[in-house]
Amino acid sequence: MKALVLAAGKGVRMLPYTNDKPKVLVKVAGKPFLYYVLKNLEKAGIKKIGIVVGYKKEKIYDFIDKYGFKVDFIEQEEQLGTGHAVLVSKQWVDDDQFLVVMGDNLYSENDIETISRRIDKFCYVAAYKSEHPERYGVLEVLDGMLKKIEEKPAHPKSNLVNTGLYKLTPEIFTHLIDLKKSPRGEFELTDAITHLAGLGRVKIYELKDYWLDMSTKEDLPKIEEKIKQLGL
Repeated sequence: MKALVLAAGKGVRMLPYTNDKPKVLVKVAGKPFLYYVLKNLEKAGIKKIGIVVGYKKEKIYDFIDKYGFKVDFIEQEEQLGTGHAVLVSKQWVDDDQFLVVMGDNLYSENDIETISRRIDKFCYVAAYKSEHPERYGVLEVLDGMLKKIEEKPAHPKSNLVNTGLYKLTPEIFTHLIDLKKSPRGEFELTDAITHLAGLGRVKIYELKDYWLDMSTKEDLPKIEEKIKQLGL
C-alpha cells in the first residue's frame, strides 16, 4: 500500500512559526512534526511514500536528506486544496489503492496498519470521537457507511469526526476531476468523498488509538506532551 502525505501548505494559523518553513516542519518535542508522521508510516509497514510539496518545498527536501527517509516528491505548484493535491498525484498513485495522510496530523502505527489492510472496493474515512465535534467535519454514519460530512456544524448530529486519514480507491479521481471550488476557493477532497458516499462506496474506520491534530500554534503544548508520553 502506498501512502500520500499532503504537506504543501503554509499553515496561516501557525504564524509566525511558518514564516520561514512549511507547517509540517514546525518542531515538536525537538523534531519537525513530519518526522513523527513518516516514522509511524514506516513502523506500519508502508514501503512507498509520496509527499506533496509546495510552500518552501526546498526545506522539506533538506529535511528528508537530513533524516534519511525514502520518499517520492510530488509538486503542487499552486496550493489549491486537498482535492487538487491528490489529483496532481494521480500518476504517482498509478491505479493502486492508497492512503492519504495529512502532514499535520499524527496517527498510530497500529491504526495506519489496520486501515491499510482494508483492500476492497470501498474507500475508508478514519473517524474519531471528539469532545468538540463542532471544530471539525462531522460524520453522518449509518450501519458503518458514510452518508455525509458536515463541516464545522453549529449543532453537530454526532461526536464522530473526520481525522483526515483515508484509504482510497482509484475511483476517487473520477470525482476529483469534476470538483468545483468550495466557498473558501479550494478543491476539497471531502467533497469528492461525499460524492462517493452518495454511491454507497465509503465506509468508516474508527481509530483505536490516538489522533494528534496540529491545527494552530495553541495546539503545540498538548501535542508535545502527548508525543513525549508516547515515547515517539
